[in-house]
Amino acid sequence: MVIGAGVVGLSMAWLLQSQGHRVILVDPTGSGPQPPQAGSSAALGLLMARIYRRSSGRGWRLRQRSLELWTSWRQQLEAAGHRLPWRPGLLQLAADADAFAAQTRLAAERARRGLTLQPLAAEALAALAPSLPAGAVGGLFSPDDGQLDPLPAMAALRADALQRGLELVADRATAIERQAGADRWRLALAGGGWLQTPWLVLSAGLGCPALLDPVGHHRPQLPVLGQALELQLPAGTPDPCQWPGSISWGGVNLVPRPGGRLWLGATLEPPAGEPPVVEASAAELASLRDLGGSAPEWLRQATVLRQWQGLRARPQGAPAPLLEELEPGLLLASGHYRNGVLLAPATAEWVAERIAAGSDRSGISGPP
Repeated sequence: MVIGAGVVGLSMAWLLQSQGHRVILVDPTGSGPQPPQAGSSAALGLLMARIYRRSSGRGWRLRQRSLELWTSWRQQLEAAGHRLPWRPGLLQLAADADAFAAQTRLAAERARRGLTLQPLAAEALAALAPSLPAGAVGGLFSPDDGQLDPLPAMAALRADALQRGLELVADRATAIERQAGADRWRLALAGGGWLQTPWLVLSAGLGCPALLDPVGHHRPQLPVLGQALELQLPAGTPDPCQWPGSISWGGVNLVPRPGGRLWLGATLEPPAGEPPVVEASAAELASLRDLGGSAPEWLRQATVLRQWQGLRARPQGAPAPLLEELEPGLLLASGHYRNGVLLAPATAEWVAERIAAGSDRSGISGPP
């Protein structure tokens, strides 16, 4: 049983269902999309794996594995008739000479691993159209990273899992408890009734602490605001789809869209010691639109078609994401923060491996 139907929860449900498990997915949205304020709804779907600045540790391993899995998952889902829009390529811009030198060193390190990253000097950036922020002195291009459109990806995972027998419970989980004298967990639902399961996987983001605290597992997570704009570029502007990929500049991501459109997205990190930001101010949205003062003229003249935002769960006092087997049969897979779309497959694989290692536990029972 999986609680939470964001991109991570859907990935786990899809993988487990495809492995032959009986899976129940519990989320108030049921078979519909996530609400606008949910973290997955504000994701732009950038997959930053090869270009990740670290070269070892859990974060590096999860990113590389997820990038491999997304490739095979896309092939499987598209073979089943579910299209996942994918734009290869990611260009990370450098704002000064020191940053560009660090990118050049990273490209050399990746080359020793047999991975391709290409440093681009300012002259190469100047040849791109539409023009990039004038402050960029260079950049690092990753042909293997890219952008996966998150909403169609979630719809594909949901639809294919349903075809495989996934069961959806459109309700909100209010409490969990270990069933006395049995190797099972009980889940209370807001609409009344209980579900029982040998394996309970929590992937409900900011909803996880309220379920875990009463059973003795304190795993606090704070809301972090992700915000995004969709822009229509002025007539006559070159199509940004001609860029080698999506662009990352000073914490803002620029994602080309069909029809001369562009997504802008960023994460609002509150200063240390200040309360979380749960809604973007007009000034913050204006700064996003203006790329912090470095937007080229064509971007300043673009028309805002829509804006949206979502709250992401960031672990407090622990690295993201939280991947733990808290007790036999109770798994936590949450707090992916900025990287839910990227890390969803590796997270699903981690959960599947834990369940496979303890597969002698008894089955799910219900109904609610």
